[in-house]
Amino acid sequence: MPKSEEKPEISVRRAAMNLLARREQSFVELIQKLTRKYPDFDRQETIHPAVEKLREENLQSDARFVESYVRYRSSRGMGPVKIGMELEQKGVSGSLIRAELYNDAIDWVELCRAAVERKFPDQPPADLKEKEKRYRFLSQRGFDSEQIRAVLG
Repeated sequence: MPKSEEKPEISVRRAAMNLLARREQSFVELIQKLTRKYPDFDRQETIHPAVEKLREENLQSDARFVESYVRYRSSRGMGPVKIGMELEQKGVSGSLIRAELYNDAIDWVELCRAAVERKFPDQPPADLKEKEKRYRFLSQRGFDSEQIRAVLG
């Protein structure tokens, strides 16, 4: 049967699998993308059950998505506050976010130090104005005040 004549459930599953093959997706994010791709399909009768089935088969996992997302964004110099807000916008539960952001595997102070050293290499802050500049930079990257104070002193 050609793709244009596929049952809606099969089309949705195929599209969802293609999205998941590229990168992990949150449950909510996947439903939103599929709803945009297939506006004529009923969200509750076709799209939601298809994504729920993928979740049951462990092909879609919010826990894996959070782990992958935190690893990626932290490697780009982003802090836990910013990463947490981004994950909330993607529809991930707060308990999953907190569990991943505040486990002992990530040293946020060290990541904060690395971010400021990349931006301002070999330049200790000369005065209060320079220190404030670094503070704002780190704050915008999503590090909390405790982490920033640990790095800037």
